[in-house]
Amino acid sequence: MSQELISCIIPVFNGERYLREALDSIFQQTYHPLEVIVADDGSTDGTASVVASYGERVAYLRQANAGPGAARNLGLTAGQGDFVAFLDADDLWHPEKLARQMARFEARPELDLCITHVQNFWIPELQPEAEKLRTHRFMQPIPGYAPQTLLAKRALFNTVGPFNSQLRVGDDTDWFLRAAEQRVVMEVLPDVLVYRRLHHTNLTRIKMSEGRAETVDIFKASLDRRRLNNTVPVPLNLPSKTND
Repeated sequence: MSQELISCIIPVFNGERYLREALDSIFQQTYHPLEVIVADDGSTDGTASVVASYGERVAYLRQANAGPGAARNLGLTAGQGDFVAFLDADDLWHPEKLARQMARFEARPELDLCITHVQNFWIPELQPEAEKLRTHRFMQPIPGYAPQTLLAKRALFNTVGPFNSQLRVGDDTDWFLRAAEQRVVMEVLPDVLVYRRLHHTNLTRIKMSEGRAETVDIFKASLDRRRLNNTVPVPLNLPSKTND
């Protein structure tokens, strides 16, 4: 396998509680070399101290609070790798996540991006919610059209563009729709390689109404672009974000 550098970017806002687990799941990857960047979106908790404990292994960037899309873009501007991956500060990667994805790029040089399946899991305090949803499809692995499953060629962001920093919740949905409109070459691995933690302060939980309104606007904008350009994008099975 070629040893291309992967820039691993963690956008974070007040993520002190789970950030160390997220960082450790990056450092436990079987693939190397990696560049690890934390893009702090104006945290007021102990996030900076957690990052500092890793020394020079983690690059730390900070901006005034502007949302996750802006934080991801901040990390993109600093990344030096030819490949880019993202991990939310409250989620986890399987140790072979990057290795299995890079193997697909080796096998398919035309590939632009690769995503994996994701498994939701609930913190102990929310086990009653998990029990209530035990027959819901979100208890099962689902295709992860989300940044934390993504491995992409860095050059792809020159084609699709960065994340829309004006969107506070749906920047990832917007980006994947724009990628589909560009008919990028995409592969969805059946492997569950990302674990998404559901807790009291998930962004889409605390901004649920705002997120629904943004989603309507995002899909309308995508439809308008397709009509204008007379294009039919690659279909995406984007999951609902009710429990993201």
